[in-house]
Amino acid sequence: MKQEEIIQLTMEDLKDRLEEAKENMHKLLLTHAVAPLENPMQIRSLRKTIARLSTELNKREVQA
Repeated sequence: MKQEEIIQLTMEDLKDRLEEAKENMHKLLLTHAVAPLENPMQIRSLRKTIARLSTELNKREVQA
């Protein structure tokens, strides 16, 4: 998910997407621990998406 897309989301959508991304990250890490993923770069991209969502959420909370 790109930054331009994240900026357009509402606060509620940001929170929902962040929770969903964290759950997906947890599942991916567990799967990767058992058997290697076909594309381990998924973990890196998901981690960066979580960081982008968290940053935008914190920025909006500070502005409010």
